[in-house]
Amino acid sequence: MASADLRQELDCSICLNIYTDPVNLRCGHNFCRVCIDRVLDTQEGSGVYTCPECRAECQERPALQRNITLCNIVGSFLSNQPDQKEPGIFCTYCVDSPVPAAKSCLLCEASLCDKHLRVHSKSAEHVLSDPTTSLGNRKCSVHKKILEYYCTEDAACICVSCSLAGEHRGHLVEMLDIASEKKKEKLRNLLQKLTTKTEETEERVQSLQKCRIEDQEKAAGVTERVTALFKDIRRQLEDLEKRVLSEISRHEESVSLSVSHLIQQLEIKKDELSRKMRHIEELCNLSDPVTVLQEPDTGDLCDTEDRERHDDQVHGVGDLDVGLISGKLHTGLSDIITGINTGVYVQEATDILLDVNTAGYAESDIITGINTGIYVQQPTDILLDINTASNVILISRDRKTASFSRRCLNRPDTPQRFEHQPQVLSIGSFSSDLYYWEVDVSKSGFYRVGMCYPSIARAGYQLVIGDNNKSWCMWRYNNQCGVIHDRKVIQLPDNIPCDRVRIYLNYEAGQLSFYSLCDPIRHLHTVTATFTEPLHAALCVWNGCVKISGGVRKWKK
Repeated sequence: MASADLRQELDCSICLNIYTDPVNLRCGHNFCRVCIDRVLDTQEGSGVYTCPECRAECQERPALQRNITLCNIVGSFLSNQPDQKEPGIFCTYCVDSPVPAAKSCLLCEASLCDKHLRVHSKSAEHVLSDPTTSLGNRKCSVHKKILEYYCTEDAACICVSCSLAGEHRGHLVEMLDIASEKKKEKLRNLLQKLTTKTEETEERVQSLQKCRIEDQEKAAGVTERVTALFKDIRRQLEDLEKRVLSEISRHEESVSLSVSHLIQQLEIKKDELSRKMRHIEELCNLSDPVTVLQEPDTGDLCDTEDRERHDDQVHGVGDLDVGLISGKLHTGLSDIITGINTGVYVQEATDILLDVNTAGYAESDIITGINTGIYVQQPTDILLDINTASNVILISRDRKTASFSRRCLNRPDTPQRFEHQPQVLSIGSFSSDLYYWEVDVSKSGFYRVGMCYPSIARAGYQLVIGDNNKSWCMWRYNNQCGVIHDRKVIQLPDNIPCDRVRIYLNYEAGQLSFYSLCDPIRHLHTVTATFTEPLHAALCVWNGCVKISGGVRKWKK
């Protein structure tokens, strides 16, 4: 009784639960800190604060004082209370004061303490179990008998009457304990499988976490290397800028000194001419003819050759050697780009992917050196195969230039040689990686340049590159140009400057691109296909000539 009274005194009048962090007001009443704070918050703006218990008023929000004594009492009370997670099961027959039950009788539907358990019937029908409040669930709802069996066909707990005369008659039944053990065994097996799957899942999670950490470390390493790359490029560009500007300054100083020297010489010449002019004026003012005539002849003071020599000197020192400076600039830039392309800076940056097709070729040479560790090899010669050249196309001695011939050249017949049409293939072929090569063409030329399979027909109507499904090319006639494959023409804008053309091949990706190497470089068209054979460079010339400029550059991983 005393415990119940104390419990009542420890209730907050706001939440009606035991105090949590109790605080008191000036009037002496106690509340949970959270509860009274909420009440005071609702009273803000009203101009007065009141105690929820006695309605004592205060003009200003009252300061809350923690009631340490009450807090200790609450803590002591809670620590002495039994665990309330599950309600206690007490003896059914101890009516004066609750006594914890030791067993429950399923037949009597009563719970028994140790005292009453000693006098309880020991007969078999009185089944004892651990204390429970769900005694009714242990009896058959039809026959009101204890559930002793388990029907395996209906998966139901039944009594003896259900198994003998009820709806489960003739079914396979088992004792509850045996059926329970069998189910527990299945559950244990299932638990083992779930445990194994949980462990496997945990291993996969750990593996993925490890991969994520490795990727993060890898990305950090690549970031560090690329940062170092661009830092070094900026340093080299700054050094190159200083060298070029220093060269310009040196040239300017040299020109200035030379011009100053010429000016000094011309000033001396000017003084000499002034002196002679005064002497001539004096002679002109003399009245004595004998004196005038006896004066030595001064000759032609306006000597043309002398004037031209001075003019040449002025022009010679007054021109800045722009060509030399430009050469130094281009050489420096080429060295920086070559350093990148040959993998000097980025050899392991395999995770950096930049789109070379979205950049101009000046940028793409740098970008291609970075993409997945690809670098550009030094160009190798691409030579024309004279054994494939028709008798109306002339091949230069270096096998780099093809031009139309108006007379038949009477070459030996070979299976590889084209008949009639003025075209020729390269000796080498391309079957992997990435390549590009360039051609110079005559301005008034009529030509086709591109690539084809070696199985292209060598005779017949469709042997011209572009007029069959085994070749792709760009053609130009007068000011018109286009791209053609299998006799399907894609017309390009007129008047495109195509004096130099670059052909870019990405064999694995099935891309063949054409560029006009004007200023700036202009992308003309990209065709896509699934290449099934090696590709040869192919030229067809009806007018003028086409020259392979430089060699094939190959991107290699």
